[in-house]
Amino acid sequence: MNAAPPDDYRLLVPRDWFRIDLCQDRWRPQLKLYADRRAAEHRMSSATRAELWKALRNITEAGVARGALEIYLRADTAESALTPVSLLVSLMATGELPAATADSLAAHLTERHPAATVTRPPHPAGPAVLVTTAESLDLYVEIPGRRGFLHLSFRIPVSGSAGPMGGLCRAIGGSLRWSRT
Repeated sequence: MNAAPPDDYRLLVPRDWFRIDLCQDRWRPQLKLYADRRAAEHRMSSATRAELWKALRNITEAGVARGALEIYLRADTAESALTPVSLLVSLMATGELPAATADSLAAHLTERHPAATVTRPPHPAGPAVLVTTAESLDLYVEIPGRRGFLHLSFRIPVSGSAGPMGGLCRAIGGSLRWSRT
């Protein structure tokens, strides 16, 4: 595929998911706001609130270090106060990957994650690779023009990838479209 690279991407994410733009320096206060809201909704102790903040901060900092563009957070159920569902969107340039095509990336990820299910599902935005575990979905969609992959990393800790929330995450991933100005 030698198409011109897109200018941006679009995702359809439900309104009740809390979005944080990780390309701007103000992501920490936004993440803290989410943690404080969750803590207040569930009347968490200060120790539990601190644990929630630490877990979210660690996930987000690791994502930022790997080129994450944005994170979406959503509470799965009332019992999941410490484990919100998350979607981390990252740009993976071709030079950062050992595999430059969807087929070679699928082979690499199959070897790297032997306990996961790696498939090549059809995707309207282009060649894709889906890595599924009990609590996660990782969708890699090839960016037109061989510019790398957009990586949508869903973590679904309570209901899991086979449940209704996993179905919603698959639908969000399936909504990915490229846009040009």
